[in-house]
Amino acid sequence: MYQFLWLVPAIPLFSFVLLTLLSGSGISKRVVAVIGVGSVGISALLAGLIGINFLIAPPPGHIYLQSLWNWMIVDGFSAQIAFFLDDLSLIMMLVITFVGFLIHLYSAEFMADDDGYSRFFSYMNLFVGSMLILVLADNLVFLYLGWEAVGLCSFLLIGFWYHDPANGRAARKAFIVTRVGDAAMAIGLFLLFDHLGTLQIQQVMRSAIQQWPVGSGLAIAATGLLLVGAMGKSAQVPLQIWLPDAMAGPSPVSALIHAATMVTAGVYLIARTYALFSLAPQVLTTVAVVGTVTLIIGGFSALVQQDIKRVLAYSTISQVGYMFLALGVGAWSAAIFHFMTHAFFKALLFLAAGVVISRLHHEHNMYLMGGLRKRMPLVFWTFLIGAASLSALPLITAGFYSKDQILWSAWSSELGSPLLWIFALLGALLTAIYAFRMVFLTFYGKAQPLVEELSPIRPPGWRIAVPLVVLATLSIGAGFINTPETLGNFPLLSNFLSHSLPQAQLVSSSITLQLILQIVAAITVFTGIGIAYLAVLRSPQIVERIRATSAGARLYKLWFDDWGFDRLDNEFIVYPFVWLARQDKNDIIDRFFDWVASLNRRFSRFLGQTQTGRLSYYLLGLALGAVLTIALVVLR
Repeated sequence: MYQFLWLVPAIPLFSFVLLTLLSGSGISKRVVAVIGVGSVGISALLAGLIGINFLIAPPPGHIYLQSLWNWMIVDGFSAQIAFFLDDLSLIMMLVITFVGFLIHLYSAEFMADDDGYSRFFSYMNLFVGSMLILVLADNLVFLYLGWEAVGLCSFLLIGFWYHDPANGRAARKAFIVTRVGDAAMAIGLFLLFDHLGTLQIQQVMRSAIQQWPVGSGLAIAATGLLLVGAMGKSAQVPLQIWLPDAMAGPSPVSALIHAATMVTAGVYLIARTYALFSLAPQVLTTVAVVGTVTLIIGGFSALVQQDIKRVLAYSTISQVGYMFLALGVGAWSAAIFHFMTHAFFKALLFLAAGVVISRLHHEHNMYLMGGLRKRMPLVFWTFLIGAASLSALPLITAGFYSKDQILWSAWSSELGSPLLWIFALLGALLTAIYAFRMVFLTFYGKAQPLVEELSPIRPPGWRIAVPLVVLATLSIGAGFINTPETLGNFPLLSNFLSHSLPQAQLVSSSITLQLILQIVAAITVFTGIGIAYLAVLRSPQIVERIRATSAGARLYKLWFDDWGFDRLDNEFIVYPFVWLARQDKNDIIDRFFDWVASLNRRFSRFLGQTQTGRLSYYLLGLALGAVLTIALVVLR
């Protein structure tokens, strides 16, 4: 089966080309859905078969390399179109294709009334194919191709409904902000090649270990640049400002970007190049600090949002912050475990929210919903499961097991500390509050007039229902593949990833301490749910009184506006850049070229005046030209 690995990304890319060529040809939406959904379904099936083969008969060293052809060979530099399959890339491939297939299936019904149906699926197929290239690439140049293609797809899909200028602005913002990280990453690649002579990922790590001591300035510089690239794609502070505005795209786009593709690209990059980061402990500490700050900032901002999708957007920022925290303390497998569970419950939440929004005539404001629990039972129960898993509800949800592993690593790892654990625990409290605030505002309480007007509400069809049920099942059951010592000691995923990623180095391995910390975390989650219940259903007037105070109003505005990061970026980056561009517009170099252009325009007008239409003038011109030519020949 391994020889078919190249087909996994190739089939969605072929579908993209096919749908693009057929666009505008009058192709039916049924055929578009078969091509668009079917291509990702075939990729998911192939990925699953390859995964089964990998488990039953793993390749030597748990590594399979498939080289197709030489992409470029220039003065000692070479890059191949080659795919690298190991435990890490296999997990990423399976999650991307399977979750991507469910989102595509959902989209076939969700987008059925949209005029850009074919264009939507062509972009989505390109997105999946590009992300698969990113995670399967054998070298950093090929990886960077997928990296940039993912950024292009985010621009196309966030601005999919481009007739609204706000959507276009959101797409441009995502594209430009992530380019900041991409530029840093490109410089990092140049630095790696200049000093190590290769960009083949495994060779880069081996050469770096041989040539650079721990704490080397080159290692710090290279990993620092890669970190900035990861922060841009994964929306980590201070480059997180693009992600909330990315909600301008359709709900399936939000699910794909936030769950299994773009925002986790940075997590994969750091995990894939773990050996480089291990040589730069200072940068690893920065990764942990960035993740911790981001998870707290994202959590507080999610608390006060009114738009259900923006709550989920800030939730994504916060949860990816947990993954960065895990990476920063050396808990590599914990970060990938949370990536996997997050893909399931976050895709579920976005897709369920999309059904709510579509049934309420595209209303996003949770304060205009309410009482949907009995009117939309399937959506309610699946959304509740997703929110419970996001909150890490103890024992029964996948999110609990993955987040618990991060919390334990933050406390007990060599690179961790009790302070990091305290902030991570605070993030867990915030997560439980905003997750169940969504549930209570949307599905409980008194139905608002908009909901009453629309009763009864049409239930979703099977193409929407199946993805919701499957993702809800995974949001509960997927956590049991990696349980801690206190709860069965079944670390299947961690053991599987041990061939690709080193195990976390723990200072403390006390089972009693781990159990105590788990109990504290469980109490924290239930406390957060209780606070959400009081604030939304039992005593909402308390929140209103707090907001009515001067300090409460300022704090609310600060969190609602993403801690002022947009304003800071405008004041210190955007406006100065625009001012410099305007000053540069009239510099002396531009004046020279303006003068050349003006001279050409005048000469053109002069020549235009010679075109009178009178034959005698043309004959006179020909005669004078002939005389001048003969004179030049004779005199020479």
